[in-house]
Amino acid sequence: MPKQDYYETLGVARNASEDEIKKSYRKLAMKYHPDRNPGDKSSEEKFKEVKEAYETLSDEKRRAAYDQFGHAASESGFSGFGGAGPNAGFSDVFSDLFGDIFGGRQQQRGGGQSHVQRGADLRYELKLTLEQAVFGKTLEIRIPSLTACQSCSGTGARKGSKPVTCSTCGGVGQVRMQQGFFSLQQTCPECHGNGRMIINPCPDCRGEGRKHEYKTLSVKFPPGINNGDRIRLSGEGEAGYNGGPSGDLYVEVHIQPHPVFERQDNNLICEVPVSFAQAALGGELDIPTLEGRVKLKIPSETQSGKMFRLRGKGVKPMRGNTPGDLICRVIVETPVNLTSKQKALLQELDESLRSENMHNPKSHSWFASVKKFFEEKF
Repeated sequence: MPKQDYYETLGVARNASEDEIKKSYRKLAMKYHPDRNPGDKSSEEKFKEVKEAYETLSDEKRRAAYDQFGHAASESGFSGFGGAGPNAGFSDVFSDLFGDIFGGRQQQRGGGQSHVQRGADLRYELKLTLEQAVFGKTLEIRIPSLTACQSCSGTGARKGSKPVTCSTCGGVGQVRMQQGFFSLQQTCPECHGNGRMIINPCPDCRGEGRKHEYKTLSVKFPPGINNGDRIRLSGEGEAGYNGGPSGDLYVEVHIQPHPVFERQDNNLICEVPVSFAQAALGGELDIPTLEGRVKLKIPSETQSGKMFRLRGKGVKPMRGNTPGDLICRVIVETPVNLTSKQKALLQELDESLRSENMHNPKSHSWFASVKKFFEEKF
């Protein structure tokens, strides 16, 4: 079932302001909160939808991505750190509802006298082939990002002008309201917590100080990198606010499945199918490695599942000089699509093997154990 449009979920227009989105969210969250509707599954699902919509539309970067790409924005490999995420607990809603009243968002908004904020760290998930991870590779990635506006140097003010201190809050970003015996603190309604106001906004970024752009980065992945490892690109994250420093970009590695090998730490696992005759009589096989072919000697009477270890033919780790091993697991393959003649030959061989009762020691031992079990049990 397709997701409902986030703006429709909150009942606001697509050009709704932050305050309008927050006001609608507060009303709907209190209406559908599970504590107010115990045992009502439909209200619980509606609450989750409302919260998910608010978490996207209340975040500037995520809202811009949603406006451009719709729900597909959350399904790509690109994401930011620090978001609440769709699995946030129900208790988180109370901080959303009441955080502004008691100054809970002061640090996030840059309250006090500091209005310069560091940009958010970002994460980018990238798939590598096994060969790229083992031998290393330099790749280019193209990511969407908030970058500092070059026209205003990230201030948001038109060139030649600069932001002015908010006259309502005096640059603090918070105002106090007296209600009876209580003195409440909330975000300044004039500057929205920034402490400064832009009289002449920059035409390129419309006063935001940052612009949505795509950038291409070259990332070097060292040999031996493993699944889940991260490469940190300092300063390549989201641009800072009001000229603050940029965050970092973390490129997280995910290794694609390989048709031949399975990686376990620094070892490579490979299944080697052999015929019944090869397993019984022995011989030599050409075994693939990531660096070429090698010979593997199969001794006679090899059983299915037997493991052979080729030292040093695995993965050389990023830290350390000792490479892992290539572990070959022998799988004895049962022949299929036999002709009448082949079936007759196998039948003759089976009768010859059974007559001597010495060529299948595991089978003989197993049946002896089964016989003993039934005799003792019954």
